[in-house]
Amino acid sequence: MKKDPLIIAFCCNWCSYAAADLAGVSRLQYPGSIRIIRVMCSGMVHPDMVLHALQKGADGVIIAGCHLGECHYIRGNEIALARAEILVETLEDLGWESDRLQIVHVSSSESERLVQAFCDMHKRLEALDQTDFAAVEADE
Repeated sequence: MKKDPLIIAFCCNWCSYAAADLAGVSRLQYPGSIRIIRVMCSGMVHPDMVLHALQKGADGVIIAGCHLGECHYIRGNEIALARAEILVETLEDLGWESDRLQIVHVSSSESERLVQAFCDMHKRLEALDQTDFAAVEADE
């Protein structure tokens, strides 16, 4: 039996977390296997955090931040975008599909856009072979 893909979503406090909160208030539906971690800025999501999430059993990671040019910390979302580009290459070097990482930019009023990003990633991960990376590491 195929399990529901576990997705860790790092959401910035100012925009994407507020959008997730609005999605809840608006009763928008998204997969229940998404775990939101509130961070002050998407630029604070270090690549080690993404790799750690995948190694501990997450099937995918979303980094959600403010739109470019609208970061409360000036360049945090630009830093997150640059790190994501490097992470994609790192994931491929490690033999993981780059589809396991997504970066999305949403404002606090774009709850539907955030929910759509969650649903799209959930569908992409369902199509991938699900590997329990934590179990693979334990075996090695």
